Amino acid sequence: MRTAPLRHLLQALRQTLLLACAWALGAGAAFASDTTAELEKTARDWLQPALDAALPQDASFPLRTEVVMGSLDSRLRLAPCARVEAHLPPGSRLWGRSRIGLRCVEGPRRWNVYVPVTIKAFGPAWVVKRPVDAGATLSQDDAELAEVDWAAHPSGVLARADMWVGQQTAFALTPGLTLRENAVRPQRAFGAGDQVRVNSSGSGFSISATGLALTAGLVGQSARVRLPGGRVITGLVQPDQTVEIAL
Repeated sequence: MRTAPLRHLLQALRQTLLLACAWALGAGAAFASDTTAELEKTARDWLQPALDAALPQDASFPLRTEVVMGSLDSRLRLAPCARVEAHLPPGSRLWGRSRIGLRCVEGPRRWNVYVPVTIKAFGPAWVVKRPVDAGATLSQDDAELAEVDWAAHPSGVLARADMWVGQQTAFALTPGLTLRENAVRPQRAFGAGDQVRVNSSGSGFSISATGLALTAGLVGQSARVRLPGGRVITGLVQPDQTVEIAL
């Protein structure tokens, strides 16, 4: 006899719960929408000071930056948070395509989301003027200065001429290509087993000897040489195919 009233009571309770869930979902969506806008503002406010600190400070190479901020996923549903902290994720840098982390550090549930960002940094750099074969030695006439986006490629820009003039190309270069660290390799001065001249100088003296190269000599890098008495020294390879040692 009590089955019908009990059934009506359960149905009413179910309807009440459904209404409560619907209200909660609506409120949650509104909260998420407001929070998304606030989070993106937090990321923007954090970015400029961090970018100023991260960019090269050399006045010889002034860079003009452009920032393209992305957006958070509008479907995000985040728990309320009293304090959000912006940060740069480990292994990331504010250069080219990157992202800004936003984490809840004070709230009932911790979370971490990311805002995509693209950093462009325009400044003077050397650009190839004409085709250059792989393995060729670069000369001053092979490139000219132009404004390029330094952050367009992970490899660093060779901003000064002395960083690439006399270097060998690692691959064939095409006109318009920016000269970067991956485009060149040190010039080979001698091979392992070659006889090389070893020099050293100081205040009021200079010493010169001939030794046997134990490693290949690349200009600007270290090489090991065995002297006639059997002593093995390490010195810096010079463009004139000699090795300079410091005493």
